[in-house]
Amino acid sequence: MTDAERTPAAVWREMQAGNARFVSGDPHHPHQDAARRTELSDHQRPDAALFGCSDSRLAAEIIFDKGLGDLFVVRNAGQIVSDSVVGSLEYAVAVLEVPLIVVLAHDECGAVRAAIDQTGADAPTLPAHIRSLVTQIMPAVQRVRIASGSTSVDTIDAFEVGRQHLRDTVGALLSASELISEAVAAGRLAIVGANYRLHDGRVQADASVGAL
Repeated sequence: MTDAERTPAAVWREMQAGNARFVSGDPHHPHQDAARRTELSDHQRPDAALFGCSDSRLAAEIIFDKGLGDLFVVRNAGQIVSDSVVGSLEYAVAVLEVPLIVVLAHDECGAVRAAIDQTGADAPTLPAHIRSLVTQIMPAVQRVRIASGSTSVDTIDAFEVGRQHLRDTVGALLSASELISEAVAAGRLAIVGANYRLHDGRVQADASVGAL
């Protein structure tokens, strides 16, 4: 994709097309050979940055049918915004000039489940660093619990918690980074929040900011 073609909308369409190939079982496996490795030995020019959960079933280049140099990937458990995440994404926007950030969540997320379980009366004590991650998902848990009137952790809708947390994450990136929010306002960047469905491999956009 040339620089002129690297608009947020065009990059997102290509990522959707790659995911469709993966879902149908007909991936092209682009940019995965020795020639591509040699081509990228002294530079990188990815088309998008992807910030996603560390879950082993969420391999970004595979589910979007991409290869070496196509995606700048940042991952942690539960896709939790932190200084290191924001700094990495700012690098992707300011230095690598990616026109798109994809925030990728998924169903059956262990971090979401842990956040829900922490609302129970007999919630286990979590290790400190895990607790610091889970705490950032708690606002989404509480909103879903109140909206649904759930009185038990077993009746809280985990998928809806994940959706709410995904939207919170997109908003947190904008509020945490003036650089990112200014790039969106200028039309150079868009952010897509999307959910990955484990059973069929499909990526579904849930929220977006910027021109797509």
